[in-house]
Amino acid sequence: MLRPPTDDGICPSWEKSVTYDFKYEVQAGVATVTFNRPEVLNALTLDIYAQFRDLLEALRYEEAVKVLVLTGEGRGFCSGGDVQEIIGEVLKRDMKGHLEFTRMTGAVVAAMRLLDKPIIAALNGTTAGAGAVIALASDLRLIAEEAKIAFLFSKVGLTGADMGSAYLLPRIVGQGRALELLLFGDSVDAHTAERYGLVNRVLPQAQLLPTAHEWAERLAQGPTFAHSMTKRMVNNEWNMDLLSALESEAQAQALMMMGEDHRLFYEAFIEKAKPAFVGR
Repeated sequence: MLRPPTDDGICPSWEKSVTYDFKYEVQAGVATVTFNRPEVLNALTLDIYAQFRDLLEALRYEEAVKVLVLTGEGRGFCSGGDVQEIIGEVLKRDMKGHLEFTRMTGAVVAAMRLLDKPIIAALNGTTAGAGAVIALASDLRLIAEEAKIAFLFSKVGLTGADMGSAYLLPRIVGQGRALELLLFGDSVDAHTAERYGLVNRVLPQAQLLPTAHEWAERLAQGPTFAHSMTKRMVNNEWNMDLLSALESEAQAQALMMMGEDHRLFYEAFIEKAKPAFVGR
């Protein structure tokens, strides 16, 4: 479907002729992607993978979008790759073709982590396989009370290390929990996911998307360049030693202290007013 116009009614030039096999809307600086194949629990197709990857890349340069929200339609967030349209198709390929596919799925996660804007996953239902990794690659995760998460790759005869899951999951829940989830591939209910630290908040279904958009709007109205720098630093520091991290943060913070948003905060503080951040 065609991407709706932004708040000013104008589509960015790079999107005027783009179509997506998912819903994409932008309002008040918040973009929302809704996977909408509810009859198959929003299973992904090869086209959806490619379209989502390309959208994420394009959003790096879209100043009108400050935050991205991901969710699903119906009973699922995303159940992973479509068995017929992906597994059945990819099995027809040679080894090079298989590698092209797995590299494309990995490119989705790379694009999510490289997007220097917060991504909030609103997990409304079944979140499995690639859907679980897309949730994992998001920055914040909200989950409906009845939803479940499963990294089920091992249950279909594949390694649990898929799309960066063996890199991301231990950093969020610890190595022991990560191996349990990746080796067994069992479903985890919402409250267990919260206890593991896999999600930030468990919510009634009716409150899920409103809360996700509330969080997104709060971030979109805040110091967005500071948010961008925060995500970059968290990503970069995963592979640093402490002294390197301290120096990196010192340099980043010195730059931010010279930014317009920090000055606006100071001026608003002196005037006992609320700062109106501009993202610079």
